[in-house]
Amino acid sequence: MKHASIFCVVAAALVLASAASAQVIPPGGSQFNPPLPPPPPPPRIEVPAIPQLDALPQRNYAPAPQPSFGARIGKCLDDAAASGLGPNERSAYSRNCANR
Repeated sequence: MKHASIFCVVAAALVLASAASAQVIPPGGSQFNPPLPPPPPPPRIEVPAIPQLDALPQRNYAPAPQPSFGARIGKCLDDAAASGLGPNERSAYSRNCANR
């Protein structure tokens, strides 16, 4: 009977010791520090699209919108007046300038 009680005490000590040893505290750490966050996920690696030899290139070209004819005439008249041209010279300059 004495051997059975010693065996139970030793078995209980081994079970309790193994449960307590599962929490390993690193050197210089404290049991009150919060656990470290999990590492970030690895970056996604995307394979670029391989161009095909017989495929036509995609062109998404849209020309810039031009101002109206009246707006171009007005700007040309302002430019001519700023450069010191007379009224007859302004009209000739603005016609040539707006039609470019």
